[in-house]
Amino acid sequence: MKSVLAIFLAACTTLFYQTGYAAKPVLGVAEFKNEATGTYWWKRGVGRELASMLSNELANTDEFRVVERKKLESVLREQDLAADGRIKAGTGAKIGMVTGAEYLVLGTVTAFESSTASTGGGISISGISIGGKKKEAYIAVDVRVVNSTTGELDFVRSVEARAKGGGLSLGLFKGGFGGKLASEKRTPAGKAIRAVIVEIADYLACAMVEQGGCMAEYNAKEKKRRKKLKSTISLD
Repeated sequence: MKSVLAIFLAACTTLFYQTGYAAKPVLGVAEFKNEATGTYWWKRGVGRELASMLSNELANTDEFRVVERKKLESVLREQDLAADGRIKAGTGAKIGMVTGAEYLVLGTVTAFESSTASTGGGISISGISIGGKKKEAYIAVDVRVVNSTTGELDFVRSVEARAKGGGLSLGLFKGGFGGKLASEKRTPAGKAIRAVIVEIADYLACAMVEQGGCMAEYNAKEKKRRKKLKSTISLD
């Protein structure tokens, strides 16, 4: 009996590691901060919404295990109920089983620009928009990944995104936003926000897990970004 159990446990362990589940980095995403002045869509609670959006995108890459930090309080309350004996023995949540984050992802909105040029009227019917204005939005986010054991910054990157809209462009937009950002889901600002979140998730998947050849693309993007930035300033 013992040998059968040992074989079963060994097979489960092998499967656990072969699937890569054990090797996936465990991430927690902190509430985003805002250092960009004049960011009209930034309201109370938006920082949490952006963190939630990034958590979803990171989970969707299937490269990470993502810890829901904002749900932790509810989990701890459930564990306390079990520990106090108010839940049937053997059915409550076990203390000491909460997965800790190996890395904490910090995001700061450092720049945001939005411009609108009128070119006539526009209408929107049942989520289908026909725009009559030329719009453009730009957003920059500084991303830092902190090692929760050492406290060191293991990964740092500035990520930018632009989105345009204008003329008599026909577009169908569905989902992607809720809460305070719901009104932005059809705007260039909303598209830029979504694009920068996806770019952050893809970059972290490359830098922290895939590595290798995919980093050439991101290194080229970073070189181009820095070159463009230098071209806009004058140094004595």
